[in-house]
Amino acid sequence: MRKLKQALCILMACTMLSSCATLFGGKVTEYQKTRPAAGEPQRELRIGAFIADLLIFWPSLAVDFATGAIYKPKAAASK
Repeated sequence: MRKLKQALCILMACTMLSSCATLFGGKVTEYQKTRPAAGEPQRELRIGAFIADLLIFWPSLAVDFATGAIYKPKAAASK
């Protein structure tokens, strides 16, 4: 039973620490956290982080999507 608990803890740590966009994407903005309303354009994905998550440890995609870190931050308004 103790080995099972240790294995679960290690699996959870791997899942939480292997999310590329969460670790290397910088601060998550409110724009990334908020779902677009009906009629608004969809948020763009960070393709590099998406592919890295798929190749390294695909369950980490759930962490990146849950935190919103997988989405690109909103571009600054140009004048």
